[in-house]
Amino acid sequence: MSDKEPVWPHPRLTASLRGQEAAEATLLQAAESGRLPHAWLLSGPRGVGKATLAYRFARYLLAEAPAEQGLFGDSPTGLAIAAEDPVFRRVAASGHSDLMTLERQVDDKGKLRSVIPVEDVRRLLGFARMTAGEGGWRVAIVDSIDETNRNAANALLKILEEPPPRCILLLVSHAPGSLLPTIRSRCCQLPLAPLAESVVAELLQAHQPELEPDEAAALARLADGSIGRALALARHGGLELYQDLIALIATLPRIDVKALHALADKWGQNRNPTAFQTGMELLIWWLGRLIRSGSTGAALVEVVPGEAELARRLLAGRPLAQWLGLWEKISRLFARTEAANLDRKQVVLTAFLDLENAAS
Repeated sequence: MSDKEPVWPHPRLTASLRGQEAAEATLLQAAESGRLPHAWLLSGPRGVGKATLAYRFARYLLAEAPAEQGLFGDSPTGLAIAAEDPVFRRVAASGHSDLMTLERQVDDKGKLRSVIPVEDVRRLLGFARMTAGEGGWRVAIVDSIDETNRNAANALLKILEEPPPRCILLLVSHAPGSLLPTIRSRCCQLPLAPLAESVVAELLQAHQPELEPDEAAALARLADGSIGRALALARHGGLELYQDLIALIATLPRIDVKALHALADKWGQNRNPTAFQTGMELLIWWLGRLIRSGSTGAALVEVVPGEAELARRLLAGRPLAQWLGLWEKISRLFARTEAANLDRKQVVLTAFLDLENAAS
């Protein structure tokens, strides 16, 4: 599983946004103040609505929304523009002359590029310096700035250092700490919080109505406030994989070897690569929760019954530093798997045997 996957409509097609009312109000107040900063860094975990908010704000500016539709005025919809509005339709069709979006594109071989290259940012430089074709704002969305290479990031700085009039840059970032400090310092930073678990569950059931309420609630808890992650987990059988994972961990301190090989076969099969990625990410996520529980003293909030007692038992047996070292080791192993083309089944076996060594 990867929450980078497009598991629901593109943000430019999405009319609604849930759970980010505070961030939306901040943008609306800035627009109505008449002193709108030229660049915004919309940051936060993947799948919480950053790009959706960027497109909502872009449509609002391009539609020349009147000030009387303010935060506390006649309009209860904030930045919302009706899906039937011509501006909404043109943005959805990537056909608005005053909006430019930078995203990773496919290469000549049909594969998605790993970065946004400097050539794309240079096109943005030209776009930003032009006068708006419809007399209002020119808006550029970079989704995400984390995926620009060093040359592209430096080129983007030219716009941030010398912002053209009536041009707004909306930069989406999943990891703002990794950006150049000069980029962060030249943007108005707007962090978006993880969504409430209840909001994720409601959105999940809206997009996946076949899910039972208890399944949606469990997936929402696994998703850590990200509807994008919840949808990816639902698509790839994340709840079943997590249940298998906890059942195997529950056999510690001496792991059930037969069950381990069965799970490694399931996760490591080449015909279903998503099982490996989803399972390993869930293992690393579970270890992170175990460590947080141990560091805070708070009981682990359960996704499946028995997790809290399992965590208490494991934490009582070994120092917290040992679990942290294991989390780091398995995270590095997982990160190397694709780059070094490691055998997936062997990676799964190694990870769980390391877990057994830590617990015994």
